[in-house]
Amino acid sequence: MSFRNLGTFEFLVGADGKFESDPDTALVQFGISAQEEKLQDANQKASQAAEQIRQLLRTNGIDPKDAQISRFATQPVYDYKNPKRKLVGYRVDANISIKLKDFSKIGPIAEGLANLDVTDTSISYLLEDMDAAKIKAVEDALRRAHNEANAVAQSSGRALGELSYASVDTYEQQPVRPMMAKATAMSLQAAPPPTAEFSAEKITVTAHVNALYNLK
Repeated sequence: MSFRNLGTFEFLVGADGKFESDPDTALVQFGISAQEEKLQDANQKASQAAEQIRQLLRTNGIDPKDAQISRFATQPVYDYKNPKRKLVGYRVDANISIKLKDFSKIGPIAEGLANLDVTDTSISYLLEDMDAAKIKAVEDALRRAHNEANAVAQSSGRALGELSYASVDTYEQQPVRPMMAKATAMSLQAAPPPTAEFSAEKITVTAHVNALYNLK
């Protein structure tokens, strides 16, 4: 909260507001990485891993077309300890992500990925309808600004006039992407999926407004 007197008939009020919401989307991200002496063999190994992922998705009622590839790359691998920089093989890398609306599928997908040859698996939670959340945060900030301005006006023996100007800034919480450790099949049989029984972290959107009010 901040106030700035700009003259006899107007003053500026700064106020913060926020809106919290349960996430509506889970973002699962992981990678495929295959390395072999021949590029053809590396491609085949990566293709096999991709097919296992497609089967995992189908088993859980998810269309593989809903998964997206953000990066696909092939590159030679050299032995830099060798003075002649000897070529030792080829590596194929792909980054894949999928958005889940049904949170009950997170556990089975996480458990299934732990049994596959994938890398850098992470799960984060998002709010897809972020525009509506920002509007609610701004409304909260404007309400606070109005209440504080009204309190100042009354304490000075005046009445609060109309809002003549407002500037707004909104900030959204960045999702945390924790790395999930690779688990063995034995450990998965002895324990529930790593996400079981935990609630998704709420999404918080904050807003700051500077509101210029007239005094009567």
